[in-house]
Amino acid sequence: MMYTEEWVTTRARNAYERGQASFDIRPERTALLVIDMQDEFVRPGWSPYWVPAATRMAPRLQQLVEDCRALSVPVIWTIFDDTHLGLDRPHALRFLPHADTDWRRPAPAEVWGQMGRRPDEALIRKPSYGAFYDTPLDTMLRNLGCDTVIVTGTLTNYCCGTTARQGYERGYKVVVGSDVTATDDETRQEPELAVLRKGFALVLTAEEITHRLTATSPVPEVGDRGNVS
Repeated sequence: MMYTEEWVTTRARNAYERGQASFDIRPERTALLVIDMQDEFVRPGWSPYWVPAATRMAPRLQQLVEDCRALSVPVIWTIFDDTHLGLDRPHALRFLPHADTDWRRPAPAEVWGQMGRRPDEALIRKPSYGAFYDTPLDTMLRNLGCDTVIVTGTLTNYCCGTTARQGYERGYKVVVGSDVTATDDETRQEPELAVLRKGFALVLTAEEITHRLTATSPVPEVGDRGNVS
């Protein structure tokens, strides 16, 4: 067969727009990652880094969190924070437009209070975009027996997308929530999801994620794992 330019372009376009990874989402082997739903990104008007779309989708993400809790799927939260005096942060960040304001956190970063994080759910303070970069996330997931991660939060094309790629590279099955991720320019949302859909992750809505988790949910046993602290 001769592969024409039209054939390969059509194949690629179909994968970007409609492709789906073929793995199941098993609750006993899955963790929900809530990426950076913190004050500076979600609390309206509080910082120049506010992501209005993240504020709007927060109630839908809160419902997915509750659905995962009900299925004993561990919920792991991350926040982008000033850690180790900045010595663990990639130094090139200071030169990029993303850091072009004088605004500084008045205190250590915290999950936006309205998200309802529980004290028995792990919180990772990360120094850069990806949740696997220089954090214990990989060890935590392996200790939990998880081979699948659901990536949610903000920003889709920075911390969420980087986390999805890092998880893929570490051998995890990655699910990305299409309507429980958000970015600061909503025209960038679908292009990032398209790349993730084609090459890195299974991209689903929150409702689809819950449906698949429920469809493959095992019968609970005494001593089933809970969330980590």
